[in-house]
Amino acid sequence: MKYNSPELKNNLLINFLIDDRYRFLRHLVFCIGFFGLIYFTRFWSWFEDPYRYFVLLFAYTMLIIMAYINIYVLVPYFFFRTYYVSYFILLILLGVAGINFISYCFKNYFDAYNISHIHNNKDGDFYEGIMMCVSIILTTTTVKLLQKWTKDNKRITELSSLTLNMELNELRNQINPHFLFNMLNNVKALIRTDPEAATTVIIKLSEFLRYQLYENGEEKTLLTSEIEFLSNFINLEKIRRENFSVEIHSETDKKILNSTFIPPNLFTTFVENAIKHSVNITGKESYIKINIKIEDKILRFTCVNSQDLQLSASDKKYSGLGLVNIKRRLELLYGKTYTLNMQSFDNEYIVILNIPV
Repeated sequence: MKYNSPELKNNLLINFLIDDRYRFLRHLVFCIGFFGLIYFTRFWSWFEDPYRYFVLLFAYTMLIIMAYINIYVLVPYFFFRTYYVSYFILLILLGVAGINFISYCFKNYFDAYNISHIHNNKDGDFYEGIMMCVSIILTTTTVKLLQKWTKDNKRITELSSLTLNMELNELRNQINPHFLFNMLNNVKALIRTDPEAATTVIIKLSEFLRYQLYENGEEKTLLTSEIEFLSNFINLEKIRRENFSVEIHSETDKKILNSTFIPPNLFTTFVENAIKHSVNITGKESYIKINIKIEDKILRFTCVNSQDLQLSASDKKYSGLGLVNIKRRLELLYGKTYTLNMQSFDNEYIVILNIPV
């Protein structure tokens, strides 16, 4: 794992705390340091040899288990998910249960080996154990927070860089001269035969270009704007092709669509490939069907297109750089919370994308 920030590269302590290369060494140092902290406490010296070492090992094992429960269960599943009240309640319960279990075992299994004249301050012993647990848990929680903060910054930097590259590629490729040249030729022909249709095409082309120039530069855009852009994009292609049918459908209430924001051009790559590979060289009818719906805070995008296996091999259909970029973008935006499924059949290709909204 490499970090682009010069400050992080020069800070050996930060790299040691967050870099996967040092994971084993990091845990080893933590365990040794934790053992040293317990070794210099008083409680295990209250027991006679050789049982004091069993007491030390037992207490160390129980406390290290508590620390790792905090690191790998409580912090990621409660604290990082903003369930702060639940986190602190469970943390207190973990501490109380752990300390009481250790005290119970001391009383029932090790008390016979206790040197009674030394062990004369039980309240002090209890508070010493509490302070030890608190210091260890605070340290582990701080380290986990530092790791998350640094990795989130890295993801944001990488996402910004990727988005910039995608925008540059879109400026070079998406609004290409051939596309505009063909559309203007179509408008010229329609002006003579059907002026009303020519006006409709000009309006759609204007909306298409407006979206590319303005909406595409925003971090988020309305889902309705994205749907309208896809509709204009596909319908402009429809003018150029015969026996080509298009269907964009949504079962979700319009109020929800009008209040949902998504990153712009999230579906464009899939639609571009659907347009490209739905062409039928035999002249038979081709089609694209798009369905968008929101259910249980999950947006489900489905794109189905006809395909001619004689024109291109289905297994290489989505192997271009465009899909690689969009997959990486989805990973950076949604992590493991999105799913992308692509299925190829004899005469049809299906893309299903689920993202949280």
